[in-house]
Order: sequence, then C-alpha cells, then structure tokens
Amino acid sequence: MSKISDSEIIDLLKSTKTIAVVGLSPKPDRASHRVALYMQQAGYRVIPVRPGGATILGEQSYPSLEEIPEDIQVDLVDVFRKGEDTPPIAAAAVAIKAKGFWLQLGITNQTSMETAKKGGVIAVENLCLMVEHLRLASKL
Repeated sequence: MSKISDSEIIDLLKSTKTIAVVGLSPKPDRASHRVALYMQQAGYRVIPVRPGGATILGEQSYPSLEEIPEDIQVDLVDVFRKGEDTPPIAAAAVAIKAKGFWLQLGITNQTSMETAKKGGVIAVENLCLMVEHLRLASKL
C-alpha cells in the first residue's frame, strides 16, 4: 500500500468540516476522547459514533455511520476500533460519501483500505489524526 503524502493529508483536512469518530469514548482519559476534543477545538464538528445514544462533547451520538442524519455531511470518518472490525466501517464511509477514511495509530486493515480507495475515498491507516493535524497545522 502506498503511504499518503503530506499534501494529500493537508488537502483532506482543509476540505473537512465534519468528522465522524467511530468508537468515541465519553471517558476523557481515552485516546479517542482526547483526539476528538482536540479536533473539535481546532474548529471541526465531531459526530460521535457508538452504541447507546449518549451525548459526547456536546454532540448526539449515533450507533452507526448509516444512522447519522442525511443533513449532516460527514467529510472524514476517524476510526478507533480493532483493525479486523473496520471493513464494514470502510464500506459505510463509502456509502455515506465521506471524503476520507482514517484508521488511527496502530490500526491497519488492507481490506478496509482497498474498499475505501475503490469507493473514491482517501484512505489513511496507522496515523494519529491529532498528531498529523498538529504536525501540519502551519500549512492548514
């Protein structure tokens, strides 16, 4: 698999307004919560995707990407789930016409990457969204 370039990440982040975070924990000590809070504070809208329907970071959560209302255009799907759990999430990202599909640091899945790319979605794996945003912030 080819590695994504900085310019591709910059373009994706510049064109993103809304990020659906799959596996967003309501617990502040979890990485998913820290990353989502950072991205929210950086100006992005964060939509939590997790069972239970709780409000997290002031936003209503949804049990799946497909259940996010159609009037909310998700630009980027950021995933905090085990690699083997990600192929249906990649397919859902394509189905909702997200621009990007991002597997967080430590998460990889070749099938998910292929599904996203074949569906015309920019695919990133094994990188932390917050770390990359911080690293490239001066170019955003």
